[in-house]
Amino acid sequence: MIEFKVLKQSKKSRARVGIIKTPHGEVETPAYVGVATLGAVKTLTAQQVAETGTQLLIANTFHLHEMPGEKIVKAAGGLHDFMQWHHPLMTDSGGFQVFSLGFGKDFSTGKILKPKEGASIKIGQQPKLLRITDDGVSFTSFRDGKKIFLGPKESIRIQEQLGADITFAFDECTSPAADYEYTKKSLARTHDWAQKCLKARRTRQALYGIVQGGRFQDLRKESARFIGSLPFEGFGIGGEFGSDKRLMTVMCRWVIDHLPPDKPRHLLGIGYLEDLVPIIREGIDTFDCIVPTHYARHGTAFTSEGKLHIGQSRFLKDKKPLDRKCPCTTCALYSRAYLSHLFRAKEINALQLLTFHNLFFFQQYVKKVRENIKKGRI
Repeated sequence: MIEFKVLKQSKKSRARVGIIKTPHGEVETPAYVGVATLGAVKTLTAQQVAETGTQLLIANTFHLHEMPGEKIVKAAGGLHDFMQWHHPLMTDSGGFQVFSLGFGKDFSTGKILKPKEGASIKIGQQPKLLRITDDGVSFTSFRDGKKIFLGPKESIRIQEQLGADITFAFDECTSPAADYEYTKKSLARTHDWAQKCLKARRTRQALYGIVQGGRFQDLRKESARFIGSLPFEGFGIGGEFGSDKRLMTVMCRWVIDHLPPDKPRHLLGIGYLEDLVPIIREGIDTFDCIVPTHYARHGTAFTSEGKLHIGQSRFLKDKKPLDRKCPCTTCALYSRAYLSHLFRAKEINALQLLTFHNLFFFQQYVKKVRENIKKGRI
């Protein structure tokens, strides 16, 4: 199980500093959670991830079930030993893949991107590549075409074998294109699955319930009240926010006041740099996003002067580090010129050096936010 304690509450906002105690160590919140989809942060070893200041990782239940399979992970001693990450670890439930491999794929939309004009998902409509029922979801694997069924019981069993410190209840992450009636019916299903997940668990792993409800205020509040009344150890906030990113912080405001204040809150799949202070101000304790690692693999570095696209030829004669204010290993040892050369030459270590820097930069940014909350500046 886990323990959570609020150490400092802002007087100016809902922002707070806390500690989550897990069997594999403590996490000081607010905290950016690194994404280790298949049991690895792409291009980095577990030891390098720890050196960036990352306290907590989240791995993907659906993808690990597909490859290599939870039985193999369990036989290796669990995910912590398998990936040599001896620090706190989360696994999601597979609920996001209900969206990303379903209506998200059908309508080419993400959680915040605007769906195709005129798109509207109504009750009874099904995605092309999976089928959603009250029992669970039938997937067609994009790897080998085999059928995969995932419901609340199956998700919990997989996560138990993976062995993370914190797990999530199985849910349906709805699409931005879902209308009110579809979202309402989906929410009832998610609430039913939440109760089934609680009944199904057999280990002492922490289990977070997930608040859904799309962009609809009454459904979000209904979900927060219902999920918040159940004996979860923490709470995730999931789903989509439509085309207006400002709705994300408004939605957090709708939800937070209806969740128990003595338990941690995790915002799923959100973490652009400009998002962090606004969501922390609304009382979010932890959040995960692929932004620092994904951008690094495409040659973009985050710096105190803004984003740098290191593949541009103008950097080939630039002897400065990526960021003079950054004390990470990449900035201490390598010039922009060298990193630009590596990226343009398609050398693999360019991706590793950029990923290390970006992850370090994000963790330092959030660390400063924590310090500002402690000093009463947020």
